[in-house]
Amino acid sequence: MNAPAATPIFGPGENCSPAWRAAPAAYDASDTQLQILGKPVMERWETPYMHALAAAATSKGGRVLEVGFGMAIAATKVQEAAIDEHWIIECNEGVFQRLREWAPRQPHKVVPLKGLWEEVAPTLPNGHFDGILYDTYPLSEETWHTHQFNFIRGQAFRLLKPGGVLTFCNLTSWGELMKSKYNDINTMFEETQVPALLEAGFQRDNIRVEVIELVPPADCRYYAFPRVITPLVTKH
Repeated sequence: MNAPAATPIFGPGENCSPAWRAAPAAYDASDTQLQILGKPVMERWETPYMHALAAAATSKGGRVLEVGFGMAIAATKVQEAAIDEHWIIECNEGVFQRLREWAPRQPHKVVPLKGLWEEVAPTLPNGHFDGILYDTYPLSEETWHTHQFNFIRGQAFRLLKPGGVLTFCNLTSWGELMKSKYNDINTMFEETQVPALLEAGFQRDNIRVEVIELVPPADCRYYAFPRVITPLVTKH
C-alpha cells in the first residue's frame, strides 16, 4: 500500500503575500526551524548549503547583497569572509527585527534594508555589488517556481559589478522538481534555471555549478533529494 501523498507546500491559487510582512516569524525553541504562516521557511540542516552559497557570494570580497535573512545561517558565514559591506533585504517584520539585533555584533558593516526585494532592489544603484546571494521564500503558488527569475532578469545583472558573482537558490521549488520531474540535479538546473540567466544577460561560459552531498531529515517538507546545487554566475 502506498503512503499518502504529502500535502503540497502551496495549494492551488494560494497567495501569502498580503499577510507575509506582519505574520509572526516562528523560530522554534532550539532555533532549528523558522516557519511563517505555517510555511517551512528554513531549517538548520541547510547549514552546509547556506555556507556554500555564502562562499560563492563573497568570493570577490567587496560589497555583498543578500536577499532574505531567514535564520542568519548564510549571513553569519558572509561575515566571516573578507568583505567590506553586507547589505541585506528582508521584508518580514519579525525576521527584520532579528536582523537589526544581529547586525551590530558583526565584524563588517551591515546595511539592513526593510521591504520586499521588488520594492528595495530597484532603488539600489547599477554595478554596486561584488556578490549577490538571493534566497527568499516563494509567497504564492503562482511564483513558487519562478520568483528567482524575476529578480535575476530584472535586477541581478544590473546590480553586479563586472566580474561580480551571483548565487541563488529556491529549495522549495527545486525540492519539488527533484521529487516530481527530475532525478539528476544538474539536468534540473540546466533545463529550468539556465534559460533565465541567459535572458538576463549572463553568458553560458560564466555559469558554473557545484553539487554537494547533503541529506535532509526525513521529516523535511520541502526537500528530500540527497544533493544540493550551488550556482556561481559571473557577470562578464
